[in-house]
Amino acid sequence: MRLDGPVPPPTITIESHLASDWAEGAMREDIASAFAMRPRVLPPKWLYDDRGSALFDEITRLPEYYPTEAERSILSQRAAELAHFTGADSVVELGSGTSDKTRTLLDAFWEAGKLKRFVPFDVSEATLINAAEMLADRYRGLEVHAIVGDFTRHLNQIPSDGSRLVAFLGGTIGNLYQEERQAFLGAMADTLVSGEWLLLGVDLVKEVPRIIDAYFDSSGVTEKFIKNALVVLNRELEGNIPVDQFDYVPYWDPRQERVDMRLRALTAIQARLERLDLNVVLEANEEIHVEISTKFRPESLSAELSDAGFELDRFYTDDRNDFGLFLARRM
Repeated sequence: MRLDGPVPPPTITIESHLASDWAEGAMREDIASAFAMRPRVLPPKWLYDDRGSALFDEITRLPEYYPTEAERSILSQRAAELAHFTGADSVVELGSGTSDKTRTLLDAFWEAGKLKRFVPFDVSEATLINAAEMLADRYRGLEVHAIVGDFTRHLNQIPSDGSRLVAFLGGTIGNLYQEERQAFLGAMADTLVSGEWLLLGVDLVKEVPRIIDAYFDSSGVTEKFIKNALVVLNRELEGNIPVDQFDYVPYWDPRQERVDMRLRALTAIQARLERLDLNVVLEANEEIHVEISTKFRPESLSAELSDAGFELDRFYTDDRNDFGLFLARRM
């Protein structure tokens, strides 16, 4: 690690833009809307309670699930180049969690002598506090300015001084529907100024069986993860939805080039969410859409970035062309 003379004390700022009852209110609104429409579409953010987060962490280590290690390999090979090429002195990570993978990126920026500030951005304050303390200890003298917020609403709260690189890794942008993705890229363009950077990690289109295998693993962990959405609803909204009466169905949509992860009712379902005063009625074989994972082609994503006000500057991929890192400059 870089040590230049006396090491200043750590600077940690935790800035919250979410009310203490945000999660409860947002869940009530989301779920009431989801069951008022057809098809039923649950926002995937409610997958990630403590159990859901642990299950997803397990998924990333499954032999069928290639994206995590593919992205990690690209970062290991290209982080130093990114640090020198962009010259950014402030790195922002959206959906940072524990900032595990990002440490590869931060190490390179730190060793290059450029990094002054890291801005982890997430909805979990407890996770951000733990990560901020760990990072401040790892990079002595680095300013850590953590933001507790929703990246669909609070991008304008990212500190604006310095030269910024915003990292949105893990293929998370693929969880957004097309209109959501366009809105996100537009908001990101409004947040950054000309010459600043967006680093996107995306899963690439490839042979369909490998994609499906990544979301339908032989050990059934992904099925548990998707069904956990119903477990969360039952617990938080005093529900009695019979989780065991649903099949997990991953579906490849060739037109949208994405995996739709759905739950299909095995029988007619009549259940209740008491805290919403809501009856949940589904027909046999009716599906609940829980999460999507879009796969990208470089040329189409480059066009989306251009439409939003970015210019694709660098495109990196792993040895098997499974995953891609897009480095785009705000025009």
